[in-house]
Amino acid sequence: QAQLVQSGGGTVQPGGSLRLSCGASGFTLASHYIGWFRQTPGKGREGVSCITPNSDDTHYTVPVKGRFTVSRDKAKNLVYLQMNALKPEDTATYFCAVVGGPCDDYLSTPPVRVPNFWGQGTQVTVSS
Repeated sequence: QAQLVQSGGGTVQPGGSLRLSCGASGFTLASHYIGWFRQTPGKGREGVSCITPNSDDTHYTVPVKGRFTVSRDKAKNLVYLQMNALKPEDTATYFCAVVGGPCDDYLSTPPVRVPNFWGQGTQVTVSS
């Protein structure tokens, strides 16, 4: 059964770093667009980042650009989200997802399309 499995997350002080991992069983991540999203009770769900298949082009939303980096480890069938210079407003539950096409369709506000295949989510808390 195909599934996405996330790891990483936790609590960090402002200015700190965390790395999230998104792995897959039953299929190869490198063949798919993979998006990262986050959700908070107050703001709802928002796009964070996306990586394309083949060329591994990366896309970021304005709040995280310059601080977050998405990448692949094709040998391990993983996608990472490296988060640096974390801020309290980055506190959220983070999800990876398989997205079906252009990254901008999923990262725009409001999104043009919404993924339907998600990881289980992982909590990131940025607090002093």
